[in-house]
Amino acid sequence: MKKLLIFFPIFIIHTLSFAQSNKFIFTFLNTKVDKVELPKEEVDKIMKGHLANINKMAKEGKLLVAGPFEGGGGIFIFKSTSVEEVNEWISEDPGIKANRWDVEILPFTIRAGGACAVGETYEMTMYHFIRYNPNLTKFTIGDAPLTFKRHDDYLKKIEVTGNVIAEGNFGDREGGILILKGDLETEVIEFDPAVQEGLLELDFKKLWVAKGSFCEQ
Repeated sequence: MKKLLIFFPIFIIHTLSFAQSNKFIFTFLNTKVDKVELPKEEVDKIMKGHLANINKMAKEGKLLVAGPFEGGGGIFIFKSTSVEEVNEWISEDPGIKANRWDVEILPFTIRAGGACAVGETYEMTMYHFIRYNPNLTKFTIGDAPLTFKRHDDYLKKIEVTGNVIAEGNFGDREGGILILKGDLETEVIEFDPAVQEGLLELDFKKLWVAKGSFCEQ
């Protein structure tokens, strides 16, 4: 826990909330498997600057949510609807400038939960993070609209369980995410019609984030 707080804290001012909107920009900092190995002193310097930039963006009211994945990488959720704007905001991040991650910047619509700034005093918690990656091929694209509809209907059934913290999408061609609390029953996620039919591929991770980041109680 202390390691997570040191290396990827969430610096969010407690007066800011963007929960009234469901449109955001979601950024993935994906683990870069072929990144250049650097001396520890240089990595520490880069990370210090990276965390300072997180703090700066949060204090400026740009960054709402940040959290690391267990094992590497992490996410940002920005108070913006412009990919270009967010790309400019993160362009000075020392970690991104040093090419420490593969970065994805995606328009994001939250359909369950929200994105809320938390106070300066917060409790870190772990949630199960599922990313749905589209697999559009000549074999799946023909029935894609109907299959995506069945996927959305299936997610609504999962929400009834009370374990859904947040759910949203990046558009049909970019997929979406599901964030869950409690024990993860992978077979329930895998039984999704779009997964069964090969239209969506699954990526399971554990996300550490400040409790309340998704407007949950």
